[in-house]
Amino acid sequence: METARRIISTCAQLGISLASAESLTGGRFVASLVDVPGASAVVRGGLVTYATDLKASLAGVNADHLEETGPIDPVVAAQMAVGTAVQCVADIGISCTGVAGPDPQDDKPVGLVYTAIAFGGKAKVFEHDFTGDRDSIRSQTVQAMAVNLDEFVGELAFGPEAGQASNAGGDATE
Repeated sequence: METARRIISTCAQLGISLASAESLTGGRFVASLVDVPGASAVVRGGLVTYATDLKASLAGVNADHLEETGPIDPVVAAQMAVGTAVQCVADIGISCTGVAGPDPQDDKPVGLVYTAIAFGGKAKVFEHDFTGDRDSIRSQTVQAMAVNLDEFVGELAFGPEAGQASNAGGDATE
């Protein structure tokens, strides 16, 4: 909850808004943000794109790419983040797509999750390899999104040295 408070506070100080596109978390991330008093000054909304086709129709993911790679893909995560920022008219878009289990999906292992943060039409993608049961993987995803977003907005507000912490178990890719 402290991380969510810091995200809301920093975004409010910067005068920037955010929105999410969530798949495996089903809206848990944006719910964690709106639990913070004052979140309405920052949070524009969220898209729950649990079904694959909604990633294209709501979040703007390229349908051909989605058909080619399936939903568990770094480009899909990036396009979801950019798309939610556009659709929700937000400065920052954040997204997640992955396999919570109990079974693999499209030959992708349980625990493989991609999260992304978009700002200015560009996205940074994080790959995660989480372990545990379905609920644990979903919780770890929400936590990783919060940590990565906290570091990102901290860097926007205070410079690169502000976001020195780890990226919550993921490897950043551009």
